Amino acid sequence: MLHLKNRELTVELLDPTTEAARQGARYCWGGYIWQVHDTHFGPLLSGPEFPHPTPSAFNGQGLPESFRHRTRSGTPLTWAGATGLVLGGGRLALDDKNAVTLTEPCVWQVRTFADHLVFQTTQTGAGFAYELSREITLRHREITSATQLTNVGSTTLALEWFAHPFWALSAGRARLALPAGTTIPKNPAFSLAPNGTLHCPHPFLSPEDSPFALLTLPRGRPLALTIDHPQLDRITFETSFVPDECPIWANARTLSVEPYRTLRLAPGESSHWHLRHGFQAPLLR
Repeated sequence: MLHLKNRELTVELLDPTTEAARQGARYCWGGYIWQVHDTHFGPLLSGPEFPHPTPSAFNGQGLPESFRHRTRSGTPLTWAGATGLVLGGGRLALDDKNAVTLTEPCVWQVRTFADHLVFQTTQTGAGFAYELSREITLRHREITSATQLTNVGSTTLALEWFAHPFWALSAGRARLALPAGTTIPKNPAFSLAPNGTLHCPHPFLSPEDSPFALLTLPRGRPLALTIDHPQLDRITFETSFVPDECPIWANARTLSVEPYRTLRLAPGESSHWHLRHGFQAPLLR
């Protein structure tokens, strides 16, 4: 593991050069936040299989981020026939059962500083080429995850990126404060008041109890929300960008709001963005 630490928090990150067994073809390897520990309260994040010490690479835990190589409906993005590329992960191929396998992980350079880590990689495959930089910063009780992606190939790079934070639940329930004006289709799992407060009317009882819905956020505004936490007063979460889409998902262990970006980078074009988590005001000190 790699670490960032101050008097309040310790951030554990997967080392992309030594911890391949915990990774796979879903999440970005560089800058993968595995857990955040409070000095007094212990681990603050969860996951679909938490607290299992070795969850599947697909499920993972913590605060992973992902560059999709296919849309959720299965449309190929960074593929050329049976060869693909998952940005931040590596080269992909289809096996004889049409399942995706990671055939060649990308190589990351990691630089460590007192309050931040920088992860950089360059890779080609499936007719694409890119440079990717990820910077994770810990200041006080706030974590910032910044990404810069550059298309260094000769082919337009069209893909989707999303964050998949795994926030902890208490007794299978959660309460979120979303932006006022947010809406959600009628469903039995999530109840949304006009002021943006989202409740879970019924507790999620098992890993299979995993509802999924799409939030419709107010137009033209970056996402900012707060979520109740079993041990802290709240967690704050904000994006530097206006999400193109925003699913919400939960199970008995965790809840996630997943802001998406739809990216289309011409050769030589770059894009950068960041996320910020604040772990606020513990109830007991």
